[in-house]
Amino acid sequence: MPNQKQNCWEVRKCGREPGGEKVEELGICPAPLEKRTDGINGGKNGGRACFAIAGTFCEGKIQGTLAKKLGDCLECDFFRQVVKEEGDQFEFTEGILSKIS
Repeated sequence: MPNQKQNCWEVRKCGREPGGEKVEELGICPAPLEKRTDGINGGKNGGRACFAIAGTFCEGKIQGTLAKKLGDCLECDFFRQVVKEEGDQFEFTEGILSKIS
């Protein structure tokens, strides 16, 4: 059976997914709840499209708007992993935003 692609909360271990250990302290991240992005880049809900979703948890703090966080996302190991794994099939921010706006 091939390896299943991991979602951001599985790799980053932020604990903000539903039922996660840090939900009470930090709240639920919008990425695992964003059903409109389900399947994008092979992820569950927004799990592999987190870079296009405002309010995700990165670098130890909750991120704001896409414009404010995109630079951090481009430097993120998980983002780079998704780009590499998806290759030519990688869905960029513009395509994702058209689904959620």
